[in-house]
Amino acid sequence: MKLKIGLPKGSLQESTFRLFKNAGYTVKLRERSYVPVIDDNEMEGLVIRAQEMARYVEDGILDMGITGADWVLEQDAKVVELVRLRYGKVGFRGVKWVVAVPNNSPIKKVKDLQGKKIATELVAFTKRYLKKQGIEASVEFSWGATEVKPPLLADAIVEVTETGASLVANNLRIVETILESETVVIANRSAWKDPWKRRKMENLIILLKGALLAEEKVGLKMNIPRNKLGRVTEILPSLHTPTVSNLSDEKWVAIEVIIDQKVVRDIIPDLKRAGAQGIVEYPLNKVIM
Repeated sequence: MKLKIGLPKGSLQESTFRLFKNAGYTVKLRERSYVPVIDDNEMEGLVIRAQEMARYVEDGILDMGITGADWVLEQDAKVVELVRLRYGKVGFRGVKWVVAVPNNSPIKKVKDLQGKKIATELVAFTKRYLKKQGIEASVEFSWGATEVKPPLLADAIVEVTETGASLVANNLRIVETILESETVVIANRSAWKDPWKRRKMENLIILLKGALLAEEKVGLKMNIPRNKLGRVTEILPSLHTPTVSNLSDEKWVAIEVIIDQKVVRDIIPDLKRAGAQGIVEYPLNKVIM
């Protein structure tokens, strides 16, 4: 028996392969191929667009897949959401689907879309959103380059953004955010009921979550005079309490902690001043909570 997993092609592909690597799985994909080689004999994969993933998982062609929560909603797919993994092509953040218009557009709020033409890839969700707002508008599918369509080809767009830089570059402004999304792992309902497949999926999720958390953390270890231990531990934030070990010299101890990467540069000088010596910072592959 094998677990069939769908991996996203496109903007999430590189970051997903790297996450799998840190989780302990090497995923290799030959040029022009869509069937990756995974170094686990119990798994086989398929690389497809995130926009299509939920449908193939729902239909049972794939047991599980990694996609965006937005595309699950767009397809209204009947799948099991296993976990949300907050990562994207430019770091640890989700994405937003926004209504955007040219800077000089008279459209100031969503209600102003009444009777207007909107271009987007997220057609079904946008239609449902507008219906809930009591707005009648023409929503057309955009095959790409959506930012360049207003004002000639559309009055407004609904577009995905992580940083907003592309919208600004195309002289667009955001009217409203209609959906916030992030990467999700989904499963076919029947596959999730299968004990063997469920255990395999659960194991994978534990490792992926651990690898993702590790990307935000680093390890620190150092030697400290015993009489300065209190001063040093007051400086150190950690997941729990620091690990303190005795050294052969009874006047010294060793400390090891896991901390947020973003705070390391601020506390290392303070640790040095407090008496720590031999400070070593090291990367992590997985942090399992």
